[in-house]
Amino acid sequence: MKLKTTLLGAAAAVALAPLAAQAERGEDGHLNIIYWQAPSIMNPYLSGGTKDLEAASLVIEPLARYDEAGNLVPWLATEVPTTENGGVSEDLTSITWHLKEGLQWSDGTPVTSEDVKFTWEYCTAEGGGCAQSEKYNDVESVETPDEHTVVVNFSVPKPFPYGPFVGAQAPIIQKAQFQDCLGPKAPECTDANFAPVGTGPFTVTEFRPNDVISLEANEHYRDPDKPAFATVTFKGGGDATAAGRAVLETGEFDYAWNLQLAPDVLEQMASAGQGQVVSSFGTLVERIMINLTDPSPDLPEGERATKEHPHPFLTDIAVRQAMSMAIDRELLTEIGYGEAGRPTCNVLPAPEIYASTANDACLIQDIEGAKALLDEAGWVDSDGDGIREKDGVELSVLYQTSTNAVRQDFQALIKQWWEEIGIETELRNIDASVFFGGDPGSPDTFQKFYADVEMYANNFDGTDPEAYMANWSCDEAPSPENQWQGNNMPRYCDPAYDALVAEMAQTGDIKKRAELAKAMNDMLMQNYIMLPLVDRGRVSAHANSLGGVILNTWDSELWNAADWYRKDM
Repeated sequence: MKLKTTLLGAAAAVALAPLAAQAERGEDGHLNIIYWQAPSIMNPYLSGGTKDLEAASLVIEPLARYDEAGNLVPWLATEVPTTENGGVSEDLTSITWHLKEGLQWSDGTPVTSEDVKFTWEYCTAEGGGCAQSEKYNDVESVETPDEHTVVVNFSVPKPFPYGPFVGAQAPIIQKAQFQDCLGPKAPECTDANFAPVGTGPFTVTEFRPNDVISLEANEHYRDPDKPAFATVTFKGGGDATAAGRAVLETGEFDYAWNLQLAPDVLEQMASAGQGQVVSSFGTLVERIMINLTDPSPDLPEGERATKEHPHPFLTDIAVRQAMSMAIDRELLTEIGYGEAGRPTCNVLPAPEIYASTANDACLIQDIEGAKALLDEAGWVDSDGDGIREKDGVELSVLYQTSTNAVRQDFQALIKQWWEEIGIETELRNIDASVFFGGDPGSPDTFQKFYADVEMYANNFDGTDPEAYMANWSCDEAPSPENQWQGNNMPRYCDPAYDALVAEMAQTGDIKKRAELAKAMNDMLMQNYIMLPLVDRGRVSAHANSLGGVILNTWDSELWNAADWYRKDM
């Protein structure tokens, strides 16, 4: 069975073409980056927060990654293995990667195949709570025949074997630095987690969690002329408005990420002429996640939001469906994102081949229909206080999200709609640096999910959704046993869903893979495990003086920071 070339894209085994930067290493001085969601860690294996993954991508890198068109391209590897070039076995049970010659870690030691093997061991160590464990699904063993060769063996045929060590979410970490950080010890290795030794264009000189990262050019970076910038300040915190102004109006910063701002606000900022807004659609979906477990503070710590305690009313599909029916997604998109958003009823909106049309009824708000559904399910307001109840249980939800003007606007509208159908709604917003952080001791992370519903957006590396859709497998639910890591925030568990995940892992035909991905999406949507709201375009901004920026919605936005340079103005 041959690997379909459509799974890779046209540039699968073609090295990334050099870009336009002309400066020698460090010649362009200092670079200022601002992420209003401040990184809390530089280890993507201990955080599912995009802010942490992207910051870390300046320092640690994968074997291959995705370019701005979604094509898989070699990075630390010499080429992308395929069945055609002999890198993927004919039976699809192994993939062989070859490291580029002369690669060095930022401490000057050689990068070897043992580092790659160790990365797999680190993420799969028992009790470690790896946030990216789905990338290593079905890996049976990793062999290292020599210092530059890595053979990944799978327990089943893998028509798409590009989960392990591919993309910003699955980079290579140094064995020497992390070898004493396996399993439950992983969160304790603060020095390594805050300042990993890497192969990327920059190295960390100071890390202040939820605040500022100072970096300098990696003297052992594989291209002797890059990066053009000698030092970097990576400022975190504040809000999207301040970040946008810092690039577009005042010129204090060179790059601002994730400008989640109303369209008219962005337009006004851009009119100052200091910088330019860049945007592109990918797979980023703003959604409300439904907690199927009980987050009540009355439960003992360690039992809250765990599968042993089902939610008292959100386990009723009629309640979840009514909550979805009450939402006007068109209005949310208009006020929050304008042309940079599209209302959606799917958690998997792209690429087009994977986009389902089976759930489009959610695009029409139906308040009266939601009320009738709750009436039929026996949820009634018997005492006239505006809150429906049944068997002594009231429909009262805590709705949390990160602190951001657009998200608070969404919260206010959705609270109004839910209360209109008889669901009392309390709003809570949490500083984004904390909410999207990976601290297993914090009660306020989106993984721990100590609320009834929560709203955020995320996406996946590349254009193939196999690993992404595996996020909602039973074993991906965050819990005390896995350090509250994992991406199955609703704690959804259905053997039928897991069976689809397993089938897709062994399916090579692109049309059949699309059918399976749509089936998984539809199962989640039609059970109202989450409520998609807006298919969001990535919106960022950079200074007019910053060259080489290529917005990438399929990998880290900072994927080609080694090629950034200062323009002559």
